Amino acid sequence: MPRRKRNTSGAAETRNWLELPTDVTASILSRLGAIHILNSAQKVCSQWRNICKDPSMWRSIDMRNLGDLQDDIVHGKMCFHAVDRSCGHLLDINIQYFGTDELLLYIAERSGHLKRLRLFSCYGISEDALCEVALKFPFLEELEIFICDISKETMETIGRSCPLLKSLKYNLEYIKSFHYVCDDDALAIAQSMPELHHLELLGNALTNVGLQAILDGCRHLEYLDLRQCFNVRLEDLEKRCVEHIKTLRHPYDSTHDSELSVDHDAGSSHEYYYPYGGISDDDDLFANGYDDNLEISGGSDSSDYIYDSSGISGSDYDE
Repeated sequence: MPRRKRNTSGAAETRNWLELPTDVTASILSRLGAIHILNSAQKVCSQWRNICKDPSMWRSIDMRNLGDLQDDIVHGKMCFHAVDRSCGHLLDINIQYFGTDELLLYIAERSGHLKRLRLFSCYGISEDALCEVALKFPFLEELEIFICDISKETMETIGRSCPLLKSLKYNLEYIKSFHYVCDDDALAIAQSMPELHHLELLGNALTNVGLQAILDGCRHLEYLDLRQCFNVRLEDLEKRCVEHIKTLRHPYDSTHDSELSVDHDAGSSHEYYYPYGGISDDDDLFANGYDDNLEISGGSDSSDYIYDSSGISGSDYDE
């Protein structure tokens, strides 16, 4: 509801929000997120539609859902269109649950200056695609891969292809077994990501061998998260960690302030992580409906990337 103020005669006066400066309106709308902008905000009036089509509104794209498979295709189409809206100015993108190789390659072809990439439970993205797009992200500074297991070779390719990488969050879905031991991830990180300042490895199977390699290879490390890394025996290396790392999270520290919370089951060899802090069930993301025939526009090479058989276009949003 518009705010009301009193004029000198005492009568209520309605404030016209359309009189706000354009930059102020853009700042407000940008806080809604990509889904709300495409579904609702840009449909309010022509002024808001023009603001929502400005590439500066799409430098950061946050595409979250709660894992509803029925919404995966819809969210994917929306993300294609949001990337087109950025006109090559995209710097930060968050994809949750619905990512595919086609979408990731589309982003890479149109966002050569990307600085932050977050992939949460994107099982539709292959390691081959990750390696291919890493070569197209030379300016990437932050990478977050949640509950998507990747190989040592892929980790090394990412590190060598993204020399500016300063933050890596590689957190797994579950601890395969308390008896499972593997230092591949740690060795790959140590060998290929020397500029890291921030490293999270929740649920990793590394041992002290891997931790030693990270301490030797990542000399600029300031934050290290080893929660749920139960193969690490910090009593042997804690002194060195404390001397060189400002913030150290221990294997048995609580995960309650993490984006992944842990369901402990003493009778099982697996411990599963569950995301929290996502979009509320009360959020009506599709209050005004969404055209399931959405297609991507915005480039002669758009046909190279087909998300589904219906085609992809953004004409529904460009009227």
